[in-house]
Amino acid sequence: MEHQTFFLCIILLLFVSSSSSSSSLETLQKQTYIIQLHPNTETAKTFTSKFDWHLSFLQEAVLSVEEEEESSSRILYSYGSAMEGFAALLTEPEAETLRNLPQVVAVRPDHVLQVQTTYSYKFLGLDDDGVGNSGLWSKSRFGQGTIIGVLDTGVWPESPSFDDTGMPSVPRKWKGICQEGENFSSSSCNRKLIGARFFIRGHRVANSPLESPNMPREYISARDSTGHGTHTASTVGGSSVSIANVLGNGAGVARGMAPGAHIAVYKVCWFSGCYSSDILAAIDVAIQDKVNVLSLSLGGFPIPLYDDTIAIGTFRAMEQGISVICAAGNNGPIASSVANTAPWVSTIGAGTLDRRFPAIVRLDNGKLLYGESLYPGKGLKKAERELEVIYVTGGEKGSEFCLRGSLPREKIKGKMVICDRGVNGRSEKGQAIKEAGGVAMILANTEINQEEDSIDVHLLPATLIGYTESVLLKAYVNATKKPKAKIIFGGTVTGRSRAPEVAQFSARGPSLANPSILKPDIIAPGVNIIAAWPQNLGPTGLPYDSRRVNFTVMSGTSMSCPHVSGITALIRSTYPNWSPAAIKSALMTTADMYDRRGKEIKDGNKPAGLFAIGAGHVNPRKAINPGLVYNIQPVDYITYLCTLGFTRSDILAITHKNVSCSGILRKNPGFSLNYPSISVIFKRGKTMEMITRRVTNVGSPNAIYSVNVKAPEGIKVTVKPKRLVFKHADQTLSYRVWFVMKKRNRGEKVASFAQGQLTWVNSRNLIQRVRSPISVTLKNT
Repeated sequence: MEHQTFFLCIILLLFVSSSSSSSSLETLQKQTYIIQLHPNTETAKTFTSKFDWHLSFLQEAVLSVEEEEESSSRILYSYGSAMEGFAALLTEPEAETLRNLPQVVAVRPDHVLQVQTTYSYKFLGLDDDGVGNSGLWSKSRFGQGTIIGVLDTGVWPESPSFDDTGMPSVPRKWKGICQEGENFSSSSCNRKLIGARFFIRGHRVANSPLESPNMPREYISARDSTGHGTHTASTVGGSSVSIANVLGNGAGVARGMAPGAHIAVYKVCWFSGCYSSDILAAIDVAIQDKVNVLSLSLGGFPIPLYDDTIAIGTFRAMEQGISVICAAGNNGPIASSVANTAPWVSTIGAGTLDRRFPAIVRLDNGKLLYGESLYPGKGLKKAERELEVIYVTGGEKGSEFCLRGSLPREKIKGKMVICDRGVNGRSEKGQAIKEAGGVAMILANTEINQEEDSIDVHLLPATLIGYTESVLLKAYVNATKKPKAKIIFGGTVTGRSRAPEVAQFSARGPSLANPSILKPDIIAPGVNIIAAWPQNLGPTGLPYDSRRVNFTVMSGTSMSCPHVSGITALIRSTYPNWSPAAIKSALMTTADMYDRRGKEIKDGNKPAGLFAIGAGHVNPRKAINPGLVYNIQPVDYITYLCTLGFTRSDILAITHKNVSCSGILRKNPGFSLNYPSISVIFKRGKTMEMITRRVTNVGSPNAIYSVNVKAPEGIKVTVKPKRLVFKHADQTLSYRVWFVMKKRNRGEKVASFAQGQLTWVNSRNLIQRVRSPISVTLKNT
């Protein structure tokens, strides 16, 4: 699957579904709007039910008596946990009428988004602690007692990854259901998959009819039709499956990150995307169902927090003690492309594993070009003998991208075809070659893909080569009268390559919507992840792929997100009284800045910066014993929003709290959010900034920590006190940090960004380090 295209299909992009046309016909067309109301109003108490209260707003806004009689059918969802309000079908004039009502906070058009392991648990060290002792799995009881809610495309319940053998009984606190629907009964759930629901009303309004001859069949139930949700759910908490592989490749024992945790699936994504009204309804219900962790492999382009349905819905989830983990998005390496940047959400970028699937191109001049592939099956011997190589360019059909119908049979029959990345799916290119009579494919990265190696279970013998190799290959083809090559497939190789590295597609900071918080928070495995797959789909997910598998490979921040969701469940199972902020702090302050070889994590051909990796790559072994944590109370986020200059109505929309920022700021002079990372912005004319942080001792009593600072270039950093002496567990101490710009010579160039780190080192256990990355931005200086 082409990664750039896959992001358009699988990793959520944000589009506004409404039209701004001024024609009266379109003005009177109905579409879905989300209406947010003031919470806890006295008027609500005068109605017999919340639905009746919500209905009264709609009845006040409709344009005619005839429509007033049908107004109840126009309410799609009535929200109460994630947000106070409802989703309804409205015309533009009706929406405008509602906006002017005093008890209405906001009226937003429905948005549509498109969705964003046999080895990774070993790579992360979950099965042991690195020195022969039992690992995090044992300490956390594999996540037992924790419920993880997964918002995605549904689930294939018959997958062996959701077998409940050995699972404990369903927790008593669980309030959810196993919703029946098409090919999905109440018996589809068990002690592993304890709940499943689907939310389609917003999608149905925008997509009529639901079925299309150009789209695969969709199940009107929680059953997964595309595979994405099954893959993410099994990654987060799948049961142990022996002899897991993808048509013989990547063989091993498959396990989710928290194999003892319970999974609840909320299907919010369909073939045409995921609608914000459906997503909000799922969050609303998940809070009531009593999940402990919410995993959302959904993301798009950054938008303001007060317009962000996920940010708004998850604020209340966080207030209820639910940890929320979100994908950072796949728009990297573009700067400021990171999404899901609310500070109460953990935002996860993607990194690589040290597992490779070599498929090397050998040119007939003896040169070797490194590539990778998961192709097994028929035709292998043909590809491993020399074939004539052709690269079809020119014309208007997109033949260089191997679009279906663009390749002339008379030119490519019996040959190995070069296809550029982009436009269509990676595996779809192979189908186009097969249909035109070609027998093998070399998939060539373009400049935008660089050396990214997201592989596929191709439909014909094929390999993916990096941009450097593709330049060499094309030069050879152009300079050779009859170029020939063969592909040498090397199976599965682990432990021989540098890892982790930042995935090229992983979204980058700084956050456009929220630059005062460093995002992404951390990165986790997200490239070539093998996990469960529906048994009615081929491993490519294409409708003409007749092969059937239990597992397949996928790449994206959609894959890195459930890794951290599962690890979050393990920590919560170990420390059930920890807040979501404390768990996030443990993950961030123990994250790795170095790869398995002890060298700086790389981003392409350079060391990775903070806007690529945040605090670093997740390290569950260390996160289970962080020593100190940075805790944040829900009220602190409100104060933080006030410091950003948000209006009263903005803060009400986000937090559901009607507050006076002037009063809050008077009570909290010099407030800085107690975030585990440090982001300092020098505005024009300012040369000094000061921040305060509080750390809580969750380790041994009588602990002493000393500070170690690596100052950003051009910045003097002073920390007071330099030692933190804890006399007992759960004690909280504060420290302050001053950042002062150093004087520069006249004409000396000033970098607009610098990075460093602040680390508290346990004097009695030097291995225990609590590290905060420091990001410094100079604006208009």
